[in-house]
Amino acid sequence: MHDLVIRNALLLDGLGSPPRHGDLAVSDGKIVAAGGKGKAEVDADGLALMPGIIDNHTHYDAQITWDPWVSPSPALGVTTAVIGNCGFTIAPCRPQDRELVMKNLTQVEGMSLAALRAGIRWEFESLPEYLDMLERRGVALNLACFAGHSSIRTYVMGAAASERAANPEEIQRMKRILAEALQAGAIGLSTTTSPAHNGEGGRPMPSRLAEEDELRALVGCLRDAGRGVFMLTKGGQTRIPFLESLAADSGRPVVIAALLHSSTNPNAVFEDLEKIKEANDRGHRLLGAVSCCPLSMEFTLHSPYVLEGLESWKPALPLKGEAFKAKLREKAFRDAVRAEIAKPAHFRIFNGEWDKVRVIESQRTIAELAAGRDPLDTMLDLALAENLDTQFIALLLNSDEAAVGKMLNHPCSLVSLSDAGAHLTFFNDAGFGLHLLGHWARELGVLALPEAVRRLTSHPARVFGIEGRGTLEPGRHADLLLFDPARVGRGQTKRTYDLPAGEPRLAAQGVGVHGVWVNGARIVGEGRSEALPGRLLRQFSA
Repeated sequence: MHDLVIRNALLLDGLGSPPRHGDLAVSDGKIVAAGGKGKAEVDADGLALMPGIIDNHTHYDAQITWDPWVSPSPALGVTTAVIGNCGFTIAPCRPQDRELVMKNLTQVEGMSLAALRAGIRWEFESLPEYLDMLERRGVALNLACFAGHSSIRTYVMGAAASERAANPEEIQRMKRILAEALQAGAIGLSTTTSPAHNGEGGRPMPSRLAEEDELRALVGCLRDAGRGVFMLTKGGQTRIPFLESLAADSGRPVVIAALLHSSTNPNAVFEDLEKIKEANDRGHRLLGAVSCCPLSMEFTLHSPYVLEGLESWKPALPLKGEAFKAKLREKAFRDAVRAEIAKPAHFRIFNGEWDKVRVIESQRTIAELAAGRDPLDTMLDLALAENLDTQFIALLLNSDEAAVGKMLNHPCSLVSLSDAGAHLTFFNDAGFGLHLLGHWARELGVLALPEAVRRLTSHPARVFGIEGRGTLEPGRHADLLLFDPARVGRGQTKRTYDLPAGEPRLAAQGVGVHGVWVNGARIVGEGRSEALPGRLLRQFSA
């Protein structure tokens, strides 16, 4: 007798094959040939059954230490998550660097410092110790962890990691730490060169100070290990030919984030995707990480993430309180910000589209409120008059659906960039997979449903070397999502106060999700297991 049989389902195998009606059986946590009875049986009644979603771009590194269920991802159909993207990990970390690491996360990833201080369980120093802790405590989802460049840099260089290039001896020490992490089961190396990524006091996140020889040396560790992915969030100064050379030298895949469409510079993202395709034509594995969600952020000027990537905003970054407010009032400061915004740039979050920045309370745009005045002055004056508490929402990137659809169909794109676990006060795209299935497949028909499922399952599994997952084939691990294809989608976000220390976050809800299983155990729906069935993934294919 099988442990579980799901009957009368529309089976989507994760390989892009045409759907078929049938049953699926599970024994010992794995999919087996259909037939026979089950200790537990579910009548799908025509609902769709697919492999669980693999979310390859999350930031649950801190949250997982206090919340092994990594809410809200399970309820959104995710069964495997890759954490530690962009180099923003919490291991390795010396005890004396913990406060700095937490403050950096507060700045760069929109995380509450009070929640991090109250929530993180510091039962580790090295990355192998961190992995051992996760495995010992248990997780609801399957989890794979990047070794984070900024954390490794800070471990070796301390505060100087955000101030200067590394010397040869420091690079060798970083290589040893990375090699140890890969041997212990890290899925690869992640980093960022994006100017939007600033840490405590507006200082660059450590990896942004790395020179090309440092990056080349570290990516060489993947070649030596014979496996692993190099993930980089790209700043405008980082050229794709250089990244192609890293792929060529290491023989490893390079995932390039974050390829988002800008209406003010509409061709740039497609130029990058074309260069990525040309690299693949030459036999070098590059992928462009794209999002199926519009990039929308809620913010106040207490933490104006949408502006902090501007060079002209740098004088304000280290300031607090009245000194910060005084800087916002300065005409010279405003003039510099205004001039920079007037020159659209690739790899910049905000490009002066004031008609897409709205005051939440009034639901009027800054362009409307300006009424002939300069919109930057209008926004800053309004915020200053309300002690910086004014809540704004900005539609920043990926708002052109025709362009985004073209990106999603590009042969070298990777559906990605949920940022689940981060930017909790700004947005929540953890339901990206449901949005792909509902909005892009059902409503717009940009992707056929079987192809949308493949892009969320077997495709990322293949890219990241995640074995035994991502399809409904017999012998695969039973990571499953049962959903209603006529309703599936992501629901509205709402602000909740359930983080440690009672801190707020934007929580996301799923629509049309009827059940989620991880390794054969149900974690969402009727009869949910209270156990933690996920596995820490430490072995990956070459």
